[in-house]
Amino acid sequence: MKSWPRFAKAVQANPIPVATYMTGSVYVGLGLIMGLLGLADALLGEDATGFLVGAAIGLGGGFVLRQLGSPQAEPRRAEALLTVAGLWIMVPILGAIPYWISGGLGYLDALFEATSGFSTTGATILADFSQFSYGLFFWRSLSQWFGGMGILLLFIVVLPHLALAGRQMFFAETTGVQKQQLTPKLRQTAHYILRVYLLLTLLTLTAYLLTGVPVFEALCNTLSSVSAGGFSPNPQSFAAYAPLTQWIAAFVMFLTGVNLLLQYRAIFGREYAAPLRDPEFRAYALIVFVVALVMAGVLFVRHDYTLEPALRHAFFQTASIITGTGFASADFAQWVVPAQTLLIMLMFVGGSAGSVGGSIKVIRWLVIGSLVRRELQRALHPQAVLPLRVGNKNVGEDILRSVSAFITLYVGLFALGALVMGVLEEDFVIAFTASAAAIGNVGPGLGAVGPMAHYGELHPISKAVMIFQMWAGRIELIAVFSLFTPELWRRLRA
Repeated sequence: MKSWPRFAKAVQANPIPVATYMTGSVYVGLGLIMGLLGLADALLGEDATGFLVGAAIGLGGGFVLRQLGSPQAEPRRAEALLTVAGLWIMVPILGAIPYWISGGLGYLDALFEATSGFSTTGATILADFSQFSYGLFFWRSLSQWFGGMGILLLFIVVLPHLALAGRQMFFAETTGVQKQQLTPKLRQTAHYILRVYLLLTLLTLTAYLLTGVPVFEALCNTLSSVSAGGFSPNPQSFAAYAPLTQWIAAFVMFLTGVNLLLQYRAIFGREYAAPLRDPEFRAYALIVFVVALVMAGVLFVRHDYTLEPALRHAFFQTASIITGTGFASADFAQWVVPAQTLLIMLMFVGGSAGSVGGSIKVIRWLVIGSLVRRELQRALHPQAVLPLRVGNKNVGEDILRSVSAFITLYVGLFALGALVMGVLEEDFVIAFTASAAAIGNVGPGLGAVGPMAHYGELHPISKAVMIFQMWAGRIELIAVFSLFTPELWRRLRA
């Protein structure tokens, strides 16, 4: 595309051409989608102003940013980190406009809802579901569907000409333990992942419709289910639907916590045993199965559930919380403390690496477990050379350092958020569970922020803290905290 003459100097002087071009491209795409949703709202006789204003800002700002950037530039590591961190806050800033103008929310609340959507957290400030139009409810779920795939969608849809840039962007978002790639070409790998994502979306929508979920609710719930998002247009979440629908949703949520490349190999590559050979999948499945059975026993003994409802609600909530989806088949804020304790524990586990799930991820806990086992052996054999292994793979010291740094930052940000909210809200349950739900991209907490409640009554500073935690949690912390290091900004200026 030919650059406008008046932007020529700015393009040459721009130290972050890829970040600028990428943000502009995403803004143009979101602007087009908002324009279409605004048209749909107008045809339905609803307030389309928010979508139309968002479309104008997205298209106008996006075209300017694209002109200031460059699709041919190769980003340095510092720019890749900045791009990932910047995109995941710039997108909610634009995505909040419809909630703000047409949804009757203050801008902070609108930004909270948008960040929760694109980060696939599912925490809502919405108390009155009647104040949103069909377009706004669809936008909530659609934002989660886009957020679920995250940066990989950009490789396929927006950035086909960035060549090796794609690989750097991928590593910037998935800092920590790297899973083996299916192919050496990242865009081809992304295509494979998208095929699984689209297939799961289609099958889930069909299943929800066949079990009697109304068409619009089935569509929105599907977009939020396959992305491990958790937004539902029904204020009762999945408690409003039939038991069969809840079983299907539980299975779908379980799949959202499985590495998408493993799913591709099993479905399209016909390597049916591939998941069973993966130590992370085995650990993930074992955690879900054991915790769900224990929780079912607690519900059966301590509540008025018969066997089938106890098993259904236990498996549903286990899959929902461990993957960070956040749907509810019952108001678990009313369950006994042992059941709630199990759910809080799951908030810190997460799904598999390479899945759309949130939180710490099972593979990191396997690395830490292997480290603890090695140190215990070293206490008995101090001179022995003991490799760090997960399954049959050796884990390098660089990965161990990365995992240790990630968990340290994760626990630190969680504790800081809980401290700030504890002072402001004067309620330990709210502070602890809201902080865990935000940084783990889980959604509901307990008490006044439980699954059938909302976050609308929190102090504005608490909401701001949660926005930061949702943002940082979605891009796995390192890209966010790198913004606070002088070295990154020196490299960008160099």
